[in-house]
Amino acid sequence: MNKLTKRIIMSTFGVILSGISVGIFKFSAFGVDPFQSLMSGLDAVIPIKFGTLYVITNVVLLIAVFLLDRKKIGVATFINLFLLGYIAEFSQSICGKIMPDISLGARVAVFLFAIVLLCFSSSLYFTSNLGVSTYDAISLVWSCRQKKIKFSYCRMICDLVSVMLGVILMCFAGFNLLQISGSVGIGTIITAFFMGPLIEFFNIHVSRPILGI
Repeated sequence: MNKLTKRIIMSTFGVILSGISVGIFKFSAFGVDPFQSLMSGLDAVIPIKFGTLYVITNVVLLIAVFLLDRKKIGVATFINLFLLGYIAEFSQSICGKIMPDISLGARVAVFLFAIVLLCFSSSLYFTSNLGVSTYDAISLVWSCRQKKIKFSYCRMICDLVSVMLGVILMCFAGFNLLQISGSVGIGTIITAFFMGPLIEFFNIHVSRPILGI
């Protein structure tokens, strides 16, 4: 199997698994991922439909990535933009049907599985170099431009900034702690700190060896 075929398979498989993992993550109900926490904050202060806001935000990020490093934009970018949400929604629905009365312990196990799967899938389509989601591209571009800063740290900083901005915007909109905790939970914080290092782990031990890089 040649390298291009491997890259196409890795990219496609990575995006599909990413959508599935996001759905499982949401089903565990421990908070949304860092980018979605930012989107929750924007949604709280900008009076337009969430779907429209989501597209506009991603288009703005897409333009920024195009200007900074257009090589990060590829087929996986547009698959993420148009299909990932539907895959995640389907995955969450299936989880609800399989585990309608899930216990706290099972929720924790499901959450941990979702985090590992999300990092593994992200590593696959990052390394395939056929484009990444607009949000993922930000930390990748930053790490490429700042050679002294590892990707894991760039990702961690981007995630933490997204969470903080989301919380600040929700506070500005007058949300109380209960409302904020519905979007930003313990899962959000864990994701912000550990996704970067775990993606880098899979990059080194799985994805790059598959491509021989």
